[in-house]
Amino acid sequence: MITDYLIIGSGIAGLSLALRLSEFGTVSVITKKQKAESNTNYAQGGIAAVMYDDGETDYQNDNYDLHIKDTIDCGAGICNVKAVEKIVYEGPDRVRELIEFGARFSKENGKLSLGKEGGHSRNRIIHANDLTGKEIERALLNKISGQKNITIYEYYFAIDFLTNKNLKSKNSKGKKCYGIYAMNVKNNKVEKIIARETILATGGAGQVYLHTSNPAIATGDGIAMGYRAGCKIANMEFIQFHPTTLYDPEISETSSQVFLISEAVRGAGAVLKTMKGKEFMHKYDKRKSLAPRDIVARAIDNEMKKSGDPHVCLDLTHLDPDKIKKEFPNIYKKCLSKGIDITKEMIPVVPAAHYTCGGIVTDLKGRTNVENLYASGEVTMTGVHGANRLASNSLLEAMVFSYAIFEELERKLKSENQKTLNIKQKKSEAQKALNSIYKNIYDWNEEGIENNEEWILISHNRKEIKEVMSDFVGIVRNTLRLERAYRRINMMRDEIEDFYKKTKVSVELLELRNLVTVAYLIIKSAMMRKESRGLHYMLDYPERDDKKFLKDTVLIDF
Repeated sequence: MITDYLIIGSGIAGLSLALRLSEFGTVSVITKKQKAESNTNYAQGGIAAVMYDDGETDYQNDNYDLHIKDTIDCGAGICNVKAVEKIVYEGPDRVRELIEFGARFSKENGKLSLGKEGGHSRNRIIHANDLTGKEIERALLNKISGQKNITIYEYYFAIDFLTNKNLKSKNSKGKKCYGIYAMNVKNNKVEKIIARETILATGGAGQVYLHTSNPAIATGDGIAMGYRAGCKIANMEFIQFHPTTLYDPEISETSSQVFLISEAVRGAGAVLKTMKGKEFMHKYDKRKSLAPRDIVARAIDNEMKKSGDPHVCLDLTHLDPDKIKKEFPNIYKKCLSKGIDITKEMIPVVPAAHYTCGGIVTDLKGRTNVENLYASGEVTMTGVHGANRLASNSLLEAMVFSYAIFEELERKLKSENQKTLNIKQKKSEAQKALNSIYKNIYDWNEEGIENNEEWILISHNRKEIKEVMSDFVGIVRNTLRLERAYRRINMMRDEIEDFYKKTKVSVELLELRNLVTVAYLIIKSAMMRKESRGLHYMLDYPERDDKKFLKDTVLIDF
């Protein structure tokens, strides 16, 4: 397959960029499951943005400076201020663009209904009830349908980037991306996809833990691919645990995805309590139940350990029942299916892995350190989130940085076209160059055996990875736990890579390979940061150390 622009991932980052790039050439979007299956689709809360009535008068008494301050405060000192300013200043335009694409956000008296979440000093969360991500995904897919230059390939699993090492004639210098090897899951054939520009938008890695709000696809594929290709990876120690996911004793230890209870519920007035009905957040933060997620998650973890209870509770029973049903219809319906009427009973909740604040390092234009490879969304580390993501800044970051990639590729295309007056000639030359690269890239080596007996043994590593990460690299850590986790994960990493090299690939094996790589990156990063900051809390280094660690944790595989 040859295409002008290859986008890996079909969430908000990938789809919004596909729509824009389609005016410049052919766009191929690949996704390893169905096109609507993404982290975006499961985002309940919304998009944080400072919206204005007429460009001059704010409502809800909000402004850019407050949003910037809230983001930086939440990020615990290591946010990239320029990146934060970028998403805050440009965010409102991207929200308006989504509305133009057909996204239907909740309104009140003709204006956008703005919610509030933990860490925010003002109401600024644009939402579509409690299914914001699903509405955005619907609008983008609807807008894309019928676009002649965009093709979405479902059930294509990206394996690795094509770089200089995959060239038959190695006459190129530096690191450069030419596309990917991808497995067509329907026929189990591996294809090479050649592209002028490749954009990674694969989302996060929540499935590395036993319990996560992320869908089954979130196995850290993009981060692992980027690391193997020589991309800089940063801040992987900062894994955000969402404080409030529905506690469900029926979920088995191997079934990962849990149901999220949106932070907007606390923004609407819900209060965290123990199983005995006592409030506790006042002991940890003056903002109580609306403190940032790292503080709330650690508080819940501590209360559960002290009491031995399997969960804490979220109490909405003092709120207007009609308002609850109107603003949170999906949460109300889900809890009711579990026998919980949230207008009359408290919701049992526990923290679960939710968001990967670290990832592939990009600049403000979405560029990685590998030429012709860009990245956007949760797979990246742009510097926006620092040591802890402010609620509802993730969809905002994805939209703004995808637009930045569009602007950079537009600039790059115009610069190339200025070298010739004949656009048709330029396109013809570009196509010839892609055809030449296709011929110069090695075909996938199909050698390998179906090693079913050994696979039975190694497949158990998936559960073990999740258990190791949950037990030793969770909300609260220490050096002894991290060292133990490192030894076990490193051993599995060697086993899995050895098995991968001599066996025919499968989705299960590819995901296992990526999961163990991401687990290794998280542990390695956590071991390097000997302090407590944001989402990274160390029992033996409980204080923040700005003298030594006011910086990003960067890893690169040479």
